[in-house]
Amino acid sequence: MGTRRASKNGSDGASASGGSDAGRRVGRRALLIGTAVAAVGTAVVARDELTRAWWRVPGVTKPRKDGEVDYTGAKWVAASDANWRLADRPDDFGIDMVIIHVTQGSFDSAVQVFQDPAHGAAAHYIVRKDGHVTQMIRELDVAYHAGNRDYNERSVGIEHEGFVEKPEDFTDEMYEASARLTARVCARYDIPLDREHILGHVEVPGTDHTDPGEGWDWDRYMKLVRAAAKAGTSTPA
Repeated sequence: MGTRRASKNGSDGASASGGSDAGRRVGRRALLIGTAVAAVGTAVVARDELTRAWWRVPGVTKPRKDGEVDYTGAKWVAASDANWRLADRPDDFGIDMVIIHVTQGSFDSAVQVFQDPAHGAAAHYIVRKDGHVTQMIRELDVAYHAGNRDYNERSVGIEHEGFVEKPEDFTDEMYEASARLTARVCARYDIPLDREHILGHVEVPGTDHTDPGEGWDWDRYMKLVRAAAKAGTSTPA
């Protein structure tokens, strides 16, 4: 989430690179399926159904279990399905980024808004001040978190409890837990451990958010991520 440059609230919104996922625009795969459907004379499919049509093709969707997490130790709490879209990553969209966010509120409030279908945005993970990690969207799927469709499709989003103007919210436990999580994600998808691939929400093209803010200690964080990787905590689950 984080603050916007003009305001402190709102969902991902449209982006310079193709618009908001939250608008559920028809994707390139859906268009292909739509063409095939039309060719066999099937009736017109509703917009949302067309958007999701290809995921119903047998053998495309990867196996899923209710409550399953991608990061060992994370607690599963499902986000509203209005705040993300079903995908089959990294087979359909390669994952090459981790994007760092700050909630601009409490952990509980972040969970609440991510469960709200009217919010239009959510991240894959939330890290609490005490280091607890909650997963709300599978890494397989595209979360509406970056305000840029291309970046959403290619990234895993991690929220952090607190406020950008209060760096004291970023506790030792939070930094360390988040670094272990990021190291694990990067190992799973062979993402380089550098600032070109681990970036803040503010660095996403077209965004109007400012998180994680000047108080986020990037030097410290990147050292912790690399240390976690070297320690072997980044071994894919």
